[in-house]
Amino acid sequence: MRCPFCEGDQTRVIDTTHDTRGGIRRRRECTQCNQRFSTYERAILTAPLILKQDGTREEFDREKLLQGIRIACAKRPVSAADIDRLAGEVEARLEALGKEEVSSRYVGDMVISGLKELDYVAYIRYAIVYLGLDDIQAVQDEIDRLLEN
Repeated sequence: MRCPFCEGDQTRVIDTTHDTRGGIRRRRECTQCNQRFSTYERAILTAPLILKQDGTREEFDREKLLQGIRIACAKRPVSAADIDRLAGEVEARLEALGKEEVSSRYVGDMVISGLKELDYVAYIRYAIVYLGLDDIQAVQDEIDRLLEN
């Protein structure tokens, strides 16, 4: 492992823990500059292609998923760990399906149900775009459904 501080290639592992995101976190120390840093190891499993509504296909992109969730959660009391956990859960469920293609609707449904558990305002923000709530009455109806539960 190369040190991010001095570019040295001699590091030693100080601590290893299993991360909640399905990987391994290793705390390392460079033997040349004595700086400490963490690395994360995660198995790369094959995620299915995402079948978009217009018929095109694209590879699953965790960063794109994270960006959408972060936008919905902007300026809300949702921790970065919760956002990352939700993205990890969606990714893990997609990999567990074992399918070559999955509808973007299926991915969106997983995200929206996860946001509903995390933060109602983030859920509404995501729902406005995802569910196509294009007028104030549709948004109000969705809020009323939330408040009934």
